[in-house]
Amino acid sequence: MPAAEESCGINSVADKICRLPPDLLTETSLHILTYLQGQTSGVDSAEISLKLQRAGGTIDHEAVQSITRFLLLTFRSAGKNNLSADELVSKLEEGSSKWSKASLQVLHTLWSEHGASVHAQQEAQSMLSIGQLVDMQWKLGMAVSSDTCRSLNSAYVSLLLKIVEPSGQICQRAFEMTIPQFQNFHKQFKEMAAIMETV
Repeated sequence: MPAAEESCGINSVADKICRLPPDLLTETSLHILTYLQGQTSGVDSAEISLKLQRAGGTIDHEAVQSITRFLLLTFRSAGKNNLSADELVSKLEEGSSKWSKASLQVLHTLWSEHGASVHAQQEAQSMLSIGQLVDMQWKLGMAVSSDTCRSLNSAYVSLLLKIVEPSGQICQRAFEMTIPQFQNFHKQFKEMAAIMETV
């Protein structure tokens, strides 16, 4: 029964979350919310685990990972669906009866403060979803006829790009450029690479 297994998993994570003192749950949740707002590059569960141990927590790293994953997915889903703090708490209570009032209050307060910002970031990410270049092939040739070449026997560069779209599909885009166009294209790529190295 997948539903029973899923409910058991949620109950287990909810129980682990409720064992955290409110200040540690707040710190862990803020770490995740900061990432979802685009202010940090990721969520480091090892760092969270270390902070919990320093604060006297007796929770193992595997439990911290499951808490982190659960909160990350919960906050991300709430952001995408633009849930209010009350709706978030209601969904959590529907998923498990193991939640303590103190834990739900912490999550309610944090989502009230940060939910709109997470939603805005989720919206921006969905609008900026663009493909990722996975392969580029090129070849040099001589044009017999072309729209952009003024005379026959002009050199050209043919490019084939393979792109993974946000949906996961791989598509191919092919185009041709004259040598001056390719040189400009190359120059722009070098400028982008130089800028990316400074970031």
